[in-house]
Amino acid sequence: MKIAQKEKVPMSIKEHPTSDFLAIVVLENRKEILTVGEIKHALRERGFGILLALAAVPICLPIPVPPGYTTVFSIPLFIFSLQMILGMREPWLPTWIENKSVKRTILEKIIAKADPWLKRIENRMQPRMTYISVHTWERVIGFFSFVFALAIALPLPLTNFPPGCGILIMALGLLNRDGLTILIGMIIGTIGIGFTMIVLVMLWMGLSMPAFY
Repeated sequence: MKIAQKEKVPMSIKEHPTSDFLAIVVLENRKEILTVGEIKHALRERGFGILLALAAVPICLPIPVPPGYTTVFSIPLFIFSLQMILGMREPWLPTWIENKSVKRTILEKIIAKADPWLKRIENRMQPRMTYISVHTWERVIGFFSFVFALAIALPLPLTNFPPGCGILIMALGLLNRDGLTILIGMIIGTIGIGFTMIVLVMLWMGLSMPAFY
């Protein structure tokens, strides 16, 4: 009987939407301070999709942030996207990142702000273009995420949000096996890259940031 109960628990967790799954992981952990490694281990069963989504969510929140905020969150995006391009089956993080700590209250605030519109996106998703394997999608998403992370890493205002949203939408599409949603995320992120290129060209031409914005 004990073996049967153990087998049922992961299945019930996997059936939860991503938005609910994130909340469950935080609520079930009683510690006030969590390490990045603990969060990764708790989310491991959903692979790269959930970790990409978690790294992209803070970039997509419409809140004022300090300088260098998006650059910090671009680091795990670079790491995960490279691993996806290489075809790795399980996410890996260097020890110094896994040992970084995050307050539980901060995670709760991020999830609370993201939950309403994550649910709106998830309600519109369904399995589509499933003839393309998840592993193939992971490699394609890895390439696009790496390019989008380049724009996110740049300390330029207004250039981080569209690529971040693109990564988040692709990750949610991967988790729900929705190829159409993945393509929409690619388009949104690519538009963001185009906007970033325009800003860089204008800066190269000598247009000051205050005059442009």
